Amino acid sequence: MSQPSEIRIRPAEPRDADAIVAIYNQGIDERIATFETRLRTREEIRHQIETLARGLAMVVAEDRTGAVVGWAGYGEYRPRECYRGVGDFSVYVDRSARGRGIGLRLLEGLIEAARACGCWKLVGRIFTFNHSSLTVAERAGFRRVGTYERHAQLDGRWLDVAIVERLIPENQP
Repeated sequence: MSQPSEIRIRPAEPRDADAIVAIYNQGIDERIATFETRLRTREEIRHQIETLARGLAMVVAEDRTGAVVGWAGYGEYRPRECYRGVGDFSVYVDRSARGRGIGLRLLEGLIEAARACGCWKLVGRIFTFNHSSLTVAERAGFRRVGTYERHAQLDGRWLDVAIVERLIPENQP
């Protein structure tokens, strides 16, 4: 498998929908990264990419063969005007490519895309047992600001999530 230096981070395109949905659905099936339980479809992901609103971004990690091995994106944190510029992020890496620094590269690429879009802050919620994701977020400059206890149920089990944030100082209002 490719090393991080052989990985190219680029904006997601509609043609990436099949790879993104496969990677996202792995994360849903594994129950380690999201409360979501309904698998996504190619059409949903393609539509999401095609209709990214101004100020939002999605990037993919492409290996030297051109295969998409991960994706990261952020959406609107809250619909209220006062939160415009705050993004709620996600990062997913194909299980065959994990442990090689690709998650960090994706998150760094997403931060750059957010900076270019005028976003001034990224926030996320990470399962407290997902140590790999917490480490990646910390290495990308996120700080842990707290824990939502019993945030939601997954398969009938209450789970806690760590709340992380990263400011993008160049875009501070």
